[in-house]
Amino acid sequence: MRRINFYIHQRKDWPHFTWSPEDLHFTLSKLRHLQGKLTGKMETLGFVLREEAMLETLTMDVLKSTEIEGEKLNAEQVRSSIARRLGMDISGLIPSDRNVEGVVEMMLNATQQYQQKLSAERLFGWHASLFPTGRSGMYKIVTGKWRNDSTGPMQVVSGAMGKETVHYQAPGATLLNNEMKAFINWFNKEEKIDPVIKAGIAHLWFITIHPFDDGNGRIARAIADMQLARADASPQRFYSMSAQIRKQRNAYYNILEKTQKGSLDITEWLQWFLDCLYAALTAAEQTLAKVLNKAQFWKQHAATHINSRQRLMINKMLDGFDGKLSSSKWAKIAKCSADTALRDMQDLINKNILRKEQAGGRSTNYELNI
Repeated sequence: MRRINFYIHQRKDWPHFTWSPEDLHFTLSKLRHLQGKLTGKMETLGFVLREEAMLETLTMDVLKSTEIEGEKLNAEQVRSSIARRLGMDISGLIPSDRNVEGVVEMMLNATQQYQQKLSAERLFGWHASLFPTGRSGMYKIVTGKWRNDSTGPMQVVSGAMGKETVHYQAPGATLLNNEMKAFINWFNKEEKIDPVIKAGIAHLWFITIHPFDDGNGRIARAIADMQLARADASPQRFYSMSAQIRKQRNAYYNILEKTQKGSLDITEWLQWFLDCLYAALTAAEQTLAKVLNKAQFWKQHAATHINSRQRLMINKMLDGFDGKLSSSKWAKIAKCSADTALRDMQDLINKNILRKEQAGGRSTNYELNI
């Protein structure tokens, strides 16, 4: 691999980023138009449906931001944790593990309290919530304070042991107090730049400093979401940047590496960030369609007698059931006997709500008849 003499943070003018507004103008205008259109659609939904759309988006945001780092959380636990914290009246809530609670706490603090200033203490709180045991996997890490590099310099590395490739090396621990003070002061200051552009810069700047032993990516995305909430002037989240980054994970890491080994002209990074955000806004229309489908279904069946187990399972299918639905899965999720599950399902078939999937096979699977 070609040796890099400078990382971006080692350049003389760091952190004075530059970019070409002319090159970004078209994407930014297109993005702003779509943002306005989506906000307008959401305002026509009414309170209950807006809450449902927001719950769907925040759940996806937490799940996908964590998946980018190779970790998978339980979707139902994430959904339940968010609903409880926002005081939403949602049926079928379940207890959540403390690692789920920690990620949710950080994300909601960033987006719901977006008007509050960022501070070192606030960032330490987010970091401590991400690692409640003081461990990342098997490794003990410093939580609630900047890293100390006691085990060597902070590097982003891939490859087998002995054949590692160093993609990036962050500023040394002795520089972190000054680096983070400069970043936090800039983030809290009123800037004469577009607030969406500021979100892209904040994401890059924070992840380049890499101030913690672990969790830097998730916190960088939370900071970007906080700035996007400021750009929208609203705590209500209807699109997920993290979900889109997850879809483009390899491109995300590639553009980060290229930028961190490049010059202080970050036009290419900002173009990627804006394109990704535009795709996230486009994908939000699918979330909206799902919420509207769900509302339409329950409106259509308002007078139909449906028991609590059936309601739970129908909502799971409307939300996008993971895998095939069989009677044994129904019994397990609804916590009932196999006979009760079959009676519940047959009752919904008789009411023309459920049907057997046409694809045959050794076991019978079911789907909603919509």
